[in-house]
Amino acid sequence: MAEIEKKEISEKEKRIRAITRMYYSNPKVQEAMVKFSQNREVVPRYMDGFGKRPDSVQYPSDIMALVNKGATSFHASEEIWNDPLKINSEMTLEELNSNRRGWDLLIDIDSPYVDVSKEAAKLVIELLERYGIRNYGLKFSGSKGFHIIIGGSAFPDELNGIKMKESFPEWPRAITEFMFHEIKPEFRRRVGKIMSFSSLEEEKEIKFACKECHNIAVRGDITRLLCPVCSMEIERKDYKLTKRRLKCLNNDCPGVLEVAESSDYYKCENCKDSENEKLSLSSDKYPESFEKVEAVEDYAELDLVLVASRHLFRMPYSLHEKTALSSVVLDKNELSDFELGKASPLNVKIKDYFPKNERDEAKKLLVDALSWKKNKEKEEEGKERKYENVEYEKIDIKNVTDNMFPEPIRKLLKGLTDGKKRGLFIILTFLKCANFSPEEIDKRVREWNKLNNPPLKEGYLKSQVEWHLKQRRKLLPPNYDNESFYKDLGLLDKKPEVKNPIVELVREVRKRQRQ
Repeated sequence: MAEIEKKEISEKEKRIRAITRMYYSNPKVQEAMVKFSQNREVVPRYMDGFGKRPDSVQYPSDIMALVNKGATSFHASEEIWNDPLKINSEMTLEELNSNRRGWDLLIDIDSPYVDVSKEAAKLVIELLERYGIRNYGLKFSGSKGFHIIIGGSAFPDELNGIKMKESFPEWPRAITEFMFHEIKPEFRRRVGKIMSFSSLEEEKEIKFACKECHNIAVRGDITRLLCPVCSMEIERKDYKLTKRRLKCLNNDCPGVLEVAESSDYYKCENCKDSENEKLSLSSDKYPESFEKVEAVEDYAELDLVLVASRHLFRMPYSLHEKTALSSVVLDKNELSDFELGKASPLNVKIKDYFPKNERDEAKKLLVDALSWKKNKEKEEEGKERKYENVEYEKIDIKNVTDNMFPEPIRKLLKGLTDGKKRGLFIILTFLKCANFSPEEIDKRVREWNKLNNPPLKEGYLKSQVEWHLKQRRKLLPPNYDNESFYKDLGLLDKKPEVKNPIVELVREVRKRQRQ
């Protein structure tokens, strides 16, 4: 059986490679790709992974030279460089800014379903046009998504004292987050309608969303307890059933409360009760503030925030090595009727992907996005201060020793083999929230890196430390229930009693202060 599967894979690869050589030999395809490649980092992908970085493409012959070596697709940077071949992972943030000429806004829409991606792309385009942005590029990703691009010339050279070329990835990340927030309610509605007529009907789960912030509400339960002796009734939210039963609250009654019934309620962890800000907005008190929604996120993922330094995306007219489809450029009026067959290498019609943007065409979008992002960060800071009723007052670092650190942090500080970048993020955010000095943070991070096998590269380590130390607000370390961090890194030996390692540290410090 294994031999048959291996043969089938081999035949598939042979077919794709044959299509690849034929397709990329088209002079018009080569010309379109080279035109888009100017001043970008361009990296070929082979069947088993990406080629060396950095790399670039300058001439049509470069395309075929890489294809003859086995390249199946080509990926370009969002950032525009003075010299793409001089960038490397060892560079500091200042060195990257010095080489960076600018950047283009790339909105990466991806979903397991093409029809869902199409609706998201339509909503993004509608939002752009409401902001007066008429010049943008649209293309198929080669799989099931779409890429929308806005040229860097659409943004101001400088805003609020920050130069455009030095604003990456903060500005584009704020814009993409803001755009997703704006289209989210209508996206849910449209996708719910699509799925109601699809074969995925049985997969849908009805959830409730908060009408105020559009976030999915958290489901809880309201338990009604009844005393069989005196018939007294009480209600408890999120009542935990235990072997130990609750005595009747009527002092003169010897009865023990029994569960009469339990019902669901919903609460928004983002919004507060207008009468009592210590409580979350909940459906038992404010039913009009919640609405039913199909949980489209469960099967219709939409990730607009793929913005990071040196992030690559599939170039226009590059093939996709898994689907053998071309990343074809589309007009807006072609989006609704787009089918995968129109991306066949045999049907490709060359169009210009890069838009001719006017200066400051997207300035209003940028200003609104940055304002929204600033307000969002203020709200998050407020939540951090109230997190589990723990005030993050300054901790006296003179009294904090390593044995007071939570066990997962102590385990992490012994070094890692895999997941070192995620581990670095945990350590930096933890130490900064614990008010360690910049010098101490830098020292501890470097001592930790020596224990890693192999250590992280000096350039990456330095740039991450510098970035975190420059941030005015403190980012909380990831919560323990974030499976991409502690669980995946093998740092949890038991279920934590609290949600976050900083909460655990604060409790330990207070405990010792009382003692």
